[in-house]
Amino acid sequence: MIYHGNRIKLKDGVTPEQLDEALEILRETGRTVPAVTSFFIGREFGEYDWSAIFVLADLDGYWEYLIHPAHTRAERFGMPLMEKFEAFDITDDPDPAFGAKVAELQKRHVDTDPELAKLMAGLAFSTGGSAFPPAR
Repeated sequence: MIYHGNRIKLKDGVTPEQLDEALEILRETGRTVPAVTSFFIGREFGEYDWSAIFVLADLDGYWEYLIHPAHTRAERFGMPLMEKFEAFDITDDPDPAFGAKVAELQKRHVDTDPELAKLMAGLAFSTGGSAFPPAR
C-alpha cells in the first residue's frame, strides 16, 4: 500500500474561486483515477495550507495515477497557484529499493512531460522525490 501525499502552500492573491476549483480538481482526481483506492483532501495548519493524500495499491497503480488525465489536469491547474509544494510517499512495501523506484517513476513523469517540467521549474520551492529537487 502506498500513501502518496502532496502538501501545498498557496501564493498570495489566489482567489477563493481559484482555490475552490483547485480543490474540486483534486477531488475529481481521487474519484476518477482507477488506481486510487481512497483519498483525502484537507487543510493544514502550519507551514502549508492544504494537503491531499491518495492511496494506491502498488507501483503500477502509482504510475497509472501519475499519467492519468485527471492528475495531469490537477498539475496544470494547481501548480501556477502554488508558492511551495512537497510530495511524499509512505508505504508498507518491504522492498529496500522502493524509494528509488518511486523516484524513477516521478522522474519519468517529468521527463516525458515538458509542460510539467516547465511548471515545476517555475515553483519558488518544491521538495519530494528525485523529480522535485529544491529550487533556489
